[in-house]
Amino acid sequence: MTVAMLAIVIMALVVGVNSISLKQKEKAYAERERELLELIAVEEARAEELVNLSTYTKTKKYAEEVAKEKLGLVYENEIIFQEVN
Repeated sequence: MTVAMLAIVIMALVVGVNSISLKQKEKAYAERERELLELIAVEEARAEELVNLSTYTKTKKYAEEVAKEKLGLVYENEIIFQEVN
C-alpha cells in the first residue's frame, strides 16, 4: 500500500513538473505567434505598397515626373523658373 502511494505521489510530481514546463512553452509559443502575426501584417502592408507603386509606375503622371526630374525634359510651352543664389 505504501509503495502504491509513493508511486502515485511520484507520478503526481512528474505530471506537475511537466505541466509547468508545458505552460511555459505555451506562453513562449503564444508570444512567438503574436510576433509572427505582427510581421505578417507588416509584410502584407508592404506588399500592398509595392502593388500600388507598381500600378503608379505604369501611369503617364509617373512618366512625366521621371522625365522632368531625371532627364530635365519639359513640355513645349512650359516655362521653367530657376532659383538664383
